[in-house]
Amino acid sequence: MSTPTPSGPVPPAQGSPEHLVFITGRMAKARLEKVAATLPPERYAWSIADAGVKVAALMTEEIIRRRVTIPEGATRIVLPGRCRANPEALAAHFGLPVERGPDEIVDLPAYLGLAGRQVDLSRHDLRIFSEIVDASKMTPEQILAKGLDLARRGADVIDLGGLPDTDFPHLEGCVRLLKGAGLKVSVDSFSLDELTRGARAGADYLLSLNEQTLDLAFETDAVPVLVPVRPDDLPSLDRAIERMEKAGRPYMADPILEPIHFGFVESITRYHETRRRWPGIEMMMGTGNLTELTEADSLGVTALLVGMCSELAIRNVLIVQVSNHTRRTVEEHDAARRVMFAARADSALPKGYGRSLLALHDKRPYVQTPDEIAMQAAEVKDPNYRIAVAEDGIHVFNRDVHAIGTDAMAFFPDLQRTGDLASDGAHAFYLGGELTKAETAWRLGKRYVQDEALAWGAAADAEVEDTTAFKKAGHTKHSGPSAAETAARDATPVEAGAASPETTGPDRTPAADAVSETPPDADARIVCGKLVPADEA
Repeated sequence: MSTPTPSGPVPPAQGSPEHLVFITGRMAKARLEKVAATLPPERYAWSIADAGVKVAALMTEEIIRRRVTIPEGATRIVLPGRCRANPEALAAHFGLPVERGPDEIVDLPAYLGLAGRQVDLSRHDLRIFSEIVDASKMTPEQILAKGLDLARRGADVIDLGGLPDTDFPHLEGCVRLLKGAGLKVSVDSFSLDELTRGARAGADYLLSLNEQTLDLAFETDAVPVLVPVRPDDLPSLDRAIERMEKAGRPYMADPILEPIHFGFVESITRYHETRRRWPGIEMMMGTGNLTELTEADSLGVTALLVGMCSELAIRNVLIVQVSNHTRRTVEEHDAARRVMFAARADSALPKGYGRSLLALHDKRPYVQTPDEIAMQAAEVKDPNYRIAVAEDGIHVFNRDVHAIGTDAMAFFPDLQRTGDLASDGAHAFYLGGELTKAETAWRLGKRYVQDEALAWGAAADAEVEDTTAFKKAGHTKHSGPSAAETAARDATPVEAGAASPETTGPDRTPAADAVSETPPDADARIVCGKLVPADEA
């Protein structure tokens, strides 16, 4: 962020509320004022700088520099989340910090930290061991590729799993190959011979030793993970711990998590009892017996187990990713460890720390009320379809129609009567896809944003995009207006017909009064719903 320069606006006196300037467009102005009015006045003064364009997402750096005036006393400028301007370039121009705010106006209070905390998910204290369960059947090249992929996803240690009655002649070579790639390595085997070979090849950890095989721990520098001789034999684990403690050697203890209906609850009590007896030792929990052996969405199971680890100061987990329903278990554990660390640091419940642990449902799925959508629809003067989801269902509207329903296919008669979809297959295809996505969001209680992928938390990769550049037109861009119509439209500046820019605040002209000044839709550049630059539309 750039610091204020002498040519920039004068900051307020020390002790005064921070003065925020929200830059937006005409369509969002009334809603933004409504939310801004809820900000505590002792903490925030605010102004809304209307850039004079209708759609805030279409504002560019040039438009903002040319049309926005920052009021005296401003301390920080907040752009809409979907605005494609470069905050650093604008900070240099205005001489004030400029940042990109949330995508949705309703999320503004949480973005400003008014939920009681600033969310920082950059930290954690849980080490993830990710097991390659069939390593003995894979080539060294395959193991290296798998290990690098697991590390990219969030694994800290690559665990080479040995299989009973299966030779692993290339074990040493695989350990060295992974180590040469900069990865931490553990060897996991029931075979004492394989554990010995892995340790001699340079493995960092050995899984697992008990009091009967513990001598190996004194023959290598690899850190052993200690387990009981049998899961229900906790005293045997105590004896192994005592021996390592007397020797002053590093180790971890794993009382062994068992599957549901096969000792799960009892195994949880063993973790608690081990921590009670040995309050300062390093411990491990193998979560695979729950995530793999329970046919339930693994994200919630993982969150619960990592929460237990957080309470019991267990700082290592061994995970496996074999079943199809656990294909994201590395990412899920990585997300859960960050949320639990942040919540524990705040002495708080694991609530309000982002959406990474929410896949099927959102805590706040609807960003507009039906009445707010109706007001927006009444302002639309062009044939482009907008789609929104509220508690009462899916809303589809343009200048000719505002239809509400819960079945994507049921919208066809209304759209066929009011549009040119019969002759525009690409547009019809686009609307069908968006309406189906909107129906999925409404049925699950997820947040829907037109032209954006649904967010699935840690259960799926989020789309990575350049937040300073406009979206490119999609495969349906060839469909729509004729070449002459497109050329004429693209010759019109984005601000054509826009009212003069203005700045409002609590004591200035209410934004609701300014909505009636909404300019014509010549500023829009929408191709099958996507906001794109004029030269690509």
